[in-house]
Amino acid sequence: MKNLIISLSMVTALLASCSPATDKKVEKSTTTDTRKEVENSAPEPMKNDQATLEIPVDFSTLVPIDLLNNKSANVHDKYGIEFSGNCYSCDLTSLSITKKHIRWTNVCDEKDTFDIDDFSYSNEGNKTIFKTPERTYILTQIDKAPVYELVIEGEKLELKNKRISRYFTTKKALALFTEHDCGDFEG
Repeated sequence: MKNLIISLSMVTALLASCSPATDKKVEKSTTTDTRKEVENSAPEPMKNDQATLEIPVDFSTLVPIDLLNNKSANVHDKYGIEFSGNCYSCDLTSLSITKKHIRWTNVCDEKDTFDIDDFSYSNEGNKTIFKTPERTYILTQIDKAPVYELVIEGEKLELKNKRISRYFTTKKALALFTEHDCGDFEG
């Protein structure tokens, strides 16, 4: 009986000593497989999510300005209100951008608008890019005053009685810029 107990103890000890070695081999292969799975399922770089990406509040009331004196160091003298588009021809457009639409509005007639509802947007530093099926609008903040430059790529955007300026500022900051008096014009 002693021999039987000793034999069983030896077999148990032998099995117990062999099991961890087998487990270690399995763990190593599992670890390698797990690494491959983790590498393959690594998340892609974070992209701008429309739900979390915000359009700057300033974009809801952008008004057109023009480059008046490109040699001036003072941004408020360098840019200003364009005389002909506001006073004479009255064909400039203001711009309003929200999450729901891009709206072009004639500066002299608030009822004369053109809306774009189908667009996506993203931010890249000081640039905000709006994409529609026909064109891409790139709005870049070029000065903290604030002054924004608009570049339109793709199909030409032709709007009746609405000429699009290259530069914009916020309605709130407009009073700081050089202003021309329209004189006898009705604009």
